[in-house]
Amino acid sequence: MEIKDATLALAALGQTTRLSIYRRLVEAGHDGSSPGELAEHLSLPGATLSFHLKELVAAGLIHGEPRGRFICYRADFEAMNALVAFLTDHCCGGNPAACAPTAAGGASACASPSIPDISARLPEHTA
Repeated sequence: MEIKDATLALAALGQTTRLSIYRRLVEAGHDGSSPGELAEHLSLPGATLSFHLKELVAAGLIHGEPRGRFICYRADFEAMNALVAFLTDHCCGGNPAACAPTAAGGASACASPSIPDISARLPEHTA
């Protein structure tokens, strides 16, 4: 993955509603989800959802596939894995063993104690 593509993907995910949509599509797996299901689950108006889906498609993180008269959206797992690989490339000076998750809690062995874990404080979504 090129830095330009990573920047575009991270910018798209750097917005609360888009991150919530993306996480929901990741949860849905390869079956994906319809816009109606997404809108209902996330309590989003259709126009708002459509705008954010367009941004995620433009970033290459999701794809829409026609299913009859409807579109099914799916997370692009290859793109997700490429982004994670880009972010962790050369982690710990290129020593993958030092970056391996520990058995307790899955935290990385190289995680700095000075960097707080904010995942518990992230909102589920905001319209």
